[in-house]
Amino acid sequence: MTTDYGAGPRADIAQAAPAPYRAERVASAQGLQARRRGGDIAAALPADPFARRPLLHWRGGHRLSGRPAVFVLASLIVALLASSAAPTPLYAIYQARWHFTPITTTVVFGVYAMAVLAALLTLGKLSDHVGRRPVLLTALAVHAGSLVIFATATGVPALLSARVVQGLSTGAALGAIGAAMLDMDRELGTFANAVAPGMGSASGAIASALAIRFLPDPTHLIYLGLIGVLALQAIAIAAMRETVSRAPGALGSLRPEIALPRALRAPVLTAVPVLFAVWALAGLYGALGPALVHALTGSGEVVLGSLSLFVLAASAVVAIIVLRRAAARTVMLFGILALITGVAVTVMAVSLDSAAVFFAGSAIAGAGFGSGFQGGIRLVVPLAAPHERAGLVSLLYVVSYLGLGAPAVLAGFGVVHGGGLIDTARYYGAAVIALAVLALFGLLRSGPGRAAEPAACPVQGVR
Repeated sequence: MTTDYGAGPRADIAQAAPAPYRAERVASAQGLQARRRGGDIAAALPADPFARRPLLHWRGGHRLSGRPAVFVLASLIVALLASSAAPTPLYAIYQARWHFTPITTTVVFGVYAMAVLAALLTLGKLSDHVGRRPVLLTALAVHAGSLVIFATATGVPALLSARVVQGLSTGAALGAIGAAMLDMDRELGTFANAVAPGMGSASGAIASALAIRFLPDPTHLIYLGLIGVLALQAIAIAAMRETVSRAPGALGSLRPEIALPRALRAPVLTAVPVLFAVWALAGLYGALGPALVHALTGSGEVVLGSLSLFVLAASAVVAIIVLRRAAARTVMLFGILALITGVAVTVMAVSLDSAAVFFAGSAIAGAGFGSGFQGGIRLVVPLAAPHERAGLVSLLYVVSYLGLGAPAVLAGFGVVHGGGLIDTARYYGAAVIALAVLALFGLLRSGPGRAAEPAACPVQGVR
């Protein structure tokens, strides 16, 4: 009736198995081998963050988890960075009211970046010890307070205070948000960490400009609207599943330090020059973009002035989406080359006094910004263990915001005490190109190497 599979304690069971059952086992084994062969082919490409997955992971009971939680967290980055970009179109109004110089504009812009740096260095790892939700809810409350200061500002000191509070709350939140997205879904979280900042900068700048153009009291209504958005997001964060267990050392984590696991040093050193270069470009557009557009077009239209930052950020988002499945090093290489090309075209446009060429260069440079930032994030962040994620994300944002703030403040001094706006833009562009060339040299010198293995993901506490 059956074939003898040999003696032993399981022999009787094997011999008693009916033929149909054995046939099902053989078919199942063949199917498993086929799936493994297909898996080998699929493993050659990075996971597609847009691939369909179950909407909810119910390990956390009724709490928000999985992909919906990642979308909420990504929307929080968008809202925070949109609120940081919202004052950019308003600087012309503030300058007309309070009669300050371009140096003051860049200082108000730069002090935000320095406050973000301070918060990242001191509060960046706090969520690894006390949990993601408490840090995020506190940061949202403080950020809403900064928007109240903006809405009631009566002079430059209030603007500076609001930017400091805004920067501190944003810096505290960024590390926790980035780590929480990776906790929920590593592939989608890595993608969201790269795409959300560009979406926030683009939406904040253009929404603020449209509010100035069409709303009766933009210096109040913009900030009140953002407070309403943050309130809704706070409700969603409160309903989110906690992804880490409380651990001792919360006070010790507030001591500023740059802690980098040995296994991550090589990829981080490869990514750092790229991140600094692309965010230095963003600093130019954030601080001086509207002034450059007005100088090239002769128009004082605020929406037109904000289009430079919008084009840069929107092009970055498109590049991130298009290149989401390419290898991280390939994305970084494309980003560096696009950055060099785009900035060169932008500098040429300033020399030719051509607004059309300027916007074309901005679009190319934006593709370099998005792909360079995405490549740097994807090269490093997925390799970190869960307890290292918030600190690592904070470190990468430290580099990014250092590139965003410091060169922008120097550019403001160049506009007033140097050769003026156009010459400052030329020198700034040349410096960004030099940084990009340095990043290209470092990327090529590092070589493909052997890809580091993602860190193991132990089961985290669920609350």
